[in-house]
Amino acid sequence: MKTAVILCAGHGARFWPYNEVRHKAATPIMNRPNVRRLAESLRQAGVERLIVVVGVHEASVRAALHDFELPVAFIRQNPPTGTAYGVLSALPLIGDEPFLVAYGDIVTPPETVRRLVEAFQGSGALAAVVAQPYLPEHDPRDWIGAVVHQGRLRRIEGHSADTNYRLGGLYAFQPHIRDALNAHPGLMTSVPVGGMPPLEAELAQTLQTLLEQGQDIPFVEPAGFLVDMDKPWHLWEANARWLEYEASRLESDRISKTAQIDDSAEIYGKVVVEDGAVIGKRVVIRGNCFIGRESHLTNGAMLMGRTAIGARSHLRDYCHLSGATVVGNGCIVGHGAEMDGVMLDGSFLFHYCEIMGVVGQRVDIGAATVCGTLRFDDGDTMHTIRGRRERPDFGANGAYFGDFSRTGVNVITMPGVKIGAYSCVGAGIVVYEDIPSRKLVLLKQELVYRDWGPERYGW
Repeated sequence: MKTAVILCAGHGARFWPYNEVRHKAATPIMNRPNVRRLAESLRQAGVERLIVVVGVHEASVRAALHDFELPVAFIRQNPPTGTAYGVLSALPLIGDEPFLVAYGDIVTPPETVRRLVEAFQGSGALAAVVAQPYLPEHDPRDWIGAVVHQGRLRRIEGHSADTNYRLGGLYAFQPHIRDALNAHPGLMTSVPVGGMPPLEAELAQTLQTLLEQGQDIPFVEPAGFLVDMDKPWHLWEANARWLEYEASRLESDRISKTAQIDDSAEIYGKVVVEDGAVIGKRVVIRGNCFIGRESHLTNGAMLMGRTAIGARSHLRDYCHLSGATVVGNGCIVGHGAEMDGVMLDGSFLFHYCEIMGVVGQRVDIGAATVCGTLRFDDGDTMHTIRGRRERPDFGANGAYFGDFSRTGVNVITMPGVKIGAYSCVGAGIVVYEDIPSRKLVLLKQELVYRDWGPERYGW
């Protein structure tokens, strides 16, 4: 299959606070934009050219695919009116040949794409899809789901408790899918009774129409994992899954000739150390680790799990990274700072802070900022996304700092709170609820003055 369409036009409103300065398809996954990782997976599956449908924040998608080794054509869908119409807009550039469709916010190993291509080419079907079984902690009402049986789709229904798989955002089509796309009703009509679908032409409805016409639609399950970056915690989960995937494939050290590793460093695991990187005195690494070019780990920095460090970052002075943590390009994690989660490019944790969650691009975390992560009921935090309450199965109690935000000294965030892009949280504030974007929040305190002096001590 020579052509693939990547859909990157939607608003991504549920992804707040990380949807305000880039399209979510351009969000870094282990320090590379996801849409570029997806394009590389398509190239490995034999795709020879890409058609990318863009809309909101299209510049971030174009930048992410700059200088990609395959020809890339961009089509602007403005306003975004649904994934089916996005595919329809790309058809004039495809011609009379089969093609792939990928949602730009899907994170999955390259093997998933190859599975889909192989299944489709051997089926003779009009369409084939990737579908993922629900895990016990998943709520089917969060997704566009499917009823599957013996390797075939039987029914597709949006946000229904009666489905046993969810659609995975990867599709293969024959060129005469055009007729079904042209007949789209303009919204998802295959919903539970009482369901309230938005006025968007969802591609899944086209698949349901094909099923009603008697078409056979095979599916494959993803290879390893598949994360649909729909909510802010999915950014964290996607990075953790990809890091685990890459770390599990690391069979030996790959150390550049220009890298430096001090004899006093303790390394327990395989490492990839790129050009000009430094692992200095008393550094401890426990777990497979990726260190980008010209990054410096010095003076007792501790990496206590699988870790990926971008280029030109500095980890120093007994900082502590735990879990599966990804640190972006040009970041600083300094004296006594602790991090578990994801830091995007250019963010600073200078000293004495404890962060668990996602730190957006160019975020400045003030000294002694602490993320509260445990609740008195030992449970997971309920989040509200566009008015709907839901409990994440990953990252429920982390904090989410939007791009270009800041905190003052001694800020405390309660489990699950989100701080909007371009917002500042003043010193000493305890953040109990989400802070909107572009807000300055200051503590208003009442001061009590009393006379005091030597006479209070009997003089």
